[in-house]
Amino acid sequence: MDVFSNLAMGFGAAFTPLNLGLCFIGALVGTLIGVLPGLGPIATIAILLPITFYLDPLGALIMLAGIYYGAQYGGSTTAILVNMPGETSSVVTTLDGHQMAKQGRAGPALAIAALGSFFAGTVATFMIALFGPLLAALAQKFGPAEYFSLMLLGLVGATVLASGSVVKAVSMILLGLLLGTVGSDLESGEPRLTFGIPQIAEGINFTTLAVGLFGVAEILRNLEKHEERTVLPGHIHGLMPTWHDIKQCFPAVLRGTGIGSILGILPGNGAVLAPYASYTLEKKLAKDRSRFGKGAIEGVAGPESANNAGAQTSFIPLLTLGIPPNAVMAMMVGAMTIQGIVPGPTVMTENPTLFWGMIASMWIGNAMLVIINLPLVGIWVRLLKVPYRLLYPAILLFCCIGVYSINSSYFDVVLVAIFGVVGYFLMKHHFEPAPLLLAFVLGPLLEENLRRAMLIARGDPTIFVTRPISLVLLLVAAGLLALVLLPSIRKRREEVFHEEE
Repeated sequence: MDVFSNLAMGFGAAFTPLNLGLCFIGALVGTLIGVLPGLGPIATIAILLPITFYLDPLGALIMLAGIYYGAQYGGSTTAILVNMPGETSSVVTTLDGHQMAKQGRAGPALAIAALGSFFAGTVATFMIALFGPLLAALAQKFGPAEYFSLMLLGLVGATVLASGSVVKAVSMILLGLLLGTVGSDLESGEPRLTFGIPQIAEGINFTTLAVGLFGVAEILRNLEKHEERTVLPGHIHGLMPTWHDIKQCFPAVLRGTGIGSILGILPGNGAVLAPYASYTLEKKLAKDRSRFGKGAIEGVAGPESANNAGAQTSFIPLLTLGIPPNAVMAMMVGAMTIQGIVPGPTVMTENPTLFWGMIASMWIGNAMLVIINLPLVGIWVRLLKVPYRLLYPAILLFCCIGVYSINSSYFDVVLVAIFGVVGYFLMKHHFEPAPLLLAFVLGPLLEENLRRAMLIARGDPTIFVTRPISLVLLLVAAGLLALVLLPSIRKRREEVFHEEE
């Protein structure tokens, strides 16, 4: 089987001492970020992007991917022990996980969260291995019209699945597209929206925008919050769940894995919806719904499995189609671009070691996370008592040094500060920056494919509806927009994302 021989090649690449070390660092940093609420994987990856200049492509992506799914693991620790979700996707875990901790069952809750996540991550990794090549083969048939429609669908998905007002999400998309046009025109080379500033003649640096919007803005937002944490006292004992717990949880883990695997592929931020959908399903299927919210272990197992499965399968559209389904994957696109790699179906054919090495590293990283999370839970409990405000000055300094080191330009540091203030303003007024970043990444590609398609069709716009794949993608995008504009759907959508705000 080609899949198994390719996986063997991937494991060979991932098992080098350097890549194993980078995988462990990524998983450890991700767990730490998840445990310490406030910064998040998006901001952390943005801050660490400058480091990827000095790493080989596979090592850089392995480390950044480890941070992403490591943060999903770490978020559950804080949710269970402190009733404070380390990540948005861990909000649901607080409902039953913290109740279990208050009943003296923090150990089983943490163990089920880790083991369920490991199982889900393993299944999702094999899904990437199985379906990735099929999607990449399909993408080989895509022309400019199909890519334009696919990217348009991605932007619509980002609008639909962004928290808050649809109008605000659309405005963020438009602002991102506008920022993406800054620089030289693709064909004529004429400067656009540069206002005579030579430092942005080639466009706005992705790292500068990401660090400002997410790193600096997150720190500014967290500095104004009053830290209130009540860490459960005493030693966590009875870490392993009972056989009864496992029998109770296993169906929930299976269902959560399935839900997360599907929703993680969706453009926008489907992975965030996965835990909510899993929790709702488990509650509806339960014989005694009153148990939920009072320490039902299925309320931890299902959402945590869905959470990690969604985080893993969100790599599928990135690695096969070159389309980032969420802001973290947009960061990965930035990292690949820094390394001179064009995301898309050609990665599998032109750089198979990178593709299969990434997949193999995900399984290795998931195994490492079980080791990091369960035996070291006592260390994480102690870290929860460290005041976060003491960490922020060092993080800001690291941001500035990292951005300056890319081009040795003080102007980039100034831009980071400007984007940080802008990002803080957006967050304060409930504008979500993630769609802006997605639009910034996809905008130039969208424009390029639009121009190429129109050149091929000699200016005839019907090329987008006469090609079957392009038409289907446009219809799906139109259907999503129509669906979210329905009053009942809009109200339900606002309820789902209410916890995030």
